[in-house]
Amino acid sequence: MADRVEREDSHDPDATTAGRFELRGLKCPLPALRTARALRDAADECVIEVLADDPLSPLDIAHLCRTEGHSLLAQDEAAGGGWRFRIRRAAKRP
Repeated sequence: MADRVEREDSHDPDATTAGRFELRGLKCPLPALRTARALRDAADECVIEVLADDPLSPLDIAHLCRTEGHSLLAQDEAAGGGWRFRIRRAAKRP
């Protein structure tokens, strides 16, 4: 299953949104791995939205954010099932 990316405006007016990543239907560890890849490819300080329904996604994505220094801005229930995560990418170190 390929990631589907949709552009949309962020709820944070100061954030640049890189897109929405539809990862529902993928099983652990793929949602966290694809989220990590999306964050690596994203511009500094931009926000991505991830939709995932794997039961371990909340733990895995929160852990990813903590260990990589990204900000988990929101985690809530997604329309259609699963969770919606809004993540601000950390600035790359020089």
